[in-house]
Amino acid sequence: MDNDKIQDTTGQQYNEDLEHAATHATYYDKGELGALPEEHRQYLLQRHGTFELDPIPTIHDADPYNWPRWKKVINLVLVAWHACMSTFTAASIIPAYEVIAEDLGGTVQKISYLTSLQIAILGGAPLFWRPLSNRFGRRPIFLISLLGSLLFNVGCAKAKTYTSMAICRAFCAFFISPAAAIGSAVVVETFFKKERAKYMGIWTVMVTLGVPLAPFLMGFVSYHVGYRWIYWILAMINGGQFILYVFLGPETRYLRHGVNHNGPAIKEEYFKFHRIDSTPFTFFEFISPLRMAKYPCVMIPTCAYAMVFLFASVLVTVEIPQLFGEKFHFNSQQLGLQFLGIIIGSIIGEQIGGYASDFWMSWKGKKTAPARPAPEFRLWLSYLGYALTIIGVVVFLVRIEQAPDLHWNVTPVVGAGIAAAGNQIVTTVLITYAVDCYPEEAGSIGVFVTFVRQIWGFIGPFWFPDMFTNVGLSASAGIAVALIVAVSVVPTLVVQFGGKRMRREMNARI
Repeated sequence: MDNDKIQDTTGQQYNEDLEHAATHATYYDKGELGALPEEHRQYLLQRHGTFELDPIPTIHDADPYNWPRWKKVINLVLVAWHACMSTFTAASIIPAYEVIAEDLGGTVQKISYLTSLQIAILGGAPLFWRPLSNRFGRRPIFLISLLGSLLFNVGCAKAKTYTSMAICRAFCAFFISPAAAIGSAVVVETFFKKERAKYMGIWTVMVTLGVPLAPFLMGFVSYHVGYRWIYWILAMINGGQFILYVFLGPETRYLRHGVNHNGPAIKEEYFKFHRIDSTPFTFFEFISPLRMAKYPCVMIPTCAYAMVFLFASVLVTVEIPQLFGEKFHFNSQQLGLQFLGIIIGSIIGEQIGGYASDFWMSWKGKKTAPARPAPEFRLWLSYLGYALTIIGVVVFLVRIEQAPDLHWNVTPVVGAGIAAAGNQIVTTVLITYAVDCYPEEAGSIGVFVTFVRQIWGFIGPFWFPDMFTNVGLSASAGIAVALIVAVSVVPTLVVQFGGKRMRREMNARI
């Protein structure tokens, strides 16, 4: 593809193609800092107190890198909660499968497809939303997303048949999906590189927490006031999010090249509802995140993460109603309580995946200064995540099989919590690694990772029951371990020691 060129005030040139259309920050080499105008240098010193910034911001208050910390954090919390609602909405009916089956007719397995359907759509829909958010900004897309989700949650609450509920669930997933994928771009557009893992972790842990938090809370709702109130509550949450985002969610998509930012910052951040990027749409752009599959340092960690997510998140959460329901005859409230271990495990895991990950890289950076540590150094933390995932899945499945009928014990829940901690470590470490390798592709990476993870997760519930029936729960744990080692652990080792060479060869081919 032919690239057009534009120049900024430092005389640097930038490629302006579909994937690099000024959506990322202006990166300067250390030696080029002195080429900045004195006014720009004084602005940075006054605003940040240092020139040790990566990347270097522009001189405008509307540049998200120049926002005060409180403003960045509030916006991230709104986006992270929005991302949480994507998985939260999908998982919200899990403890009510049996009740819905009785109301609409059908088996518990058939009702579980209402969740599987949303899992699949959450993977594919961001391919549509990403180009729109590049042209019109993140804020308008997030507002449209919340209104659409609200409308179709009301539709679910009023649905009288399985088909009508499935259709409303499908459209609801389509509208609520953007933040679960574009969130990685928001983090990169807002926070400096040294703190990216910590804040990327907030986004990823909210995506992860949506899965267990929804059935934990909605189990009480289903048991006490009926499952249709699950949908009414989801609609009310969407409405509250919309109001908060109108007043507290500024625009993070900031064009830094070839754009004149002379207007007041508040107008740039809150009142731009027109097209901000005139680059023409092309069909390729709607599928272009899928091209990340040819980047080994993105594809390998994505598949490794997807396999962990499949067993530590999808298997544990989707199968709890069937495994615990058959074994212990739990009602929806009792089923919801089983997700508490996953919530606790996810929060604990994020302390290692996020905060410890940034500390780990900072420590290495001091030893290698002035050179920056290679992104592969972050991957050392992923092996702890793999180990915890394997231990947790084995404990969860084996202890359920060993438990006598109608005699519940806490050990499967502990296993689910251990697996959740491992899943969260792997999530944050591997996604942050991929973004570190190609920070200018943060938006595409987020969409691509979401696509692979959700499609991978969508397939699982269709073969999990047959696996449990044919080989038993304990042997199924062995299958899970083998797949995690083969698809996650071994490929991560390959990237660990060959990632630098892979990137060099990929750059040479491009």
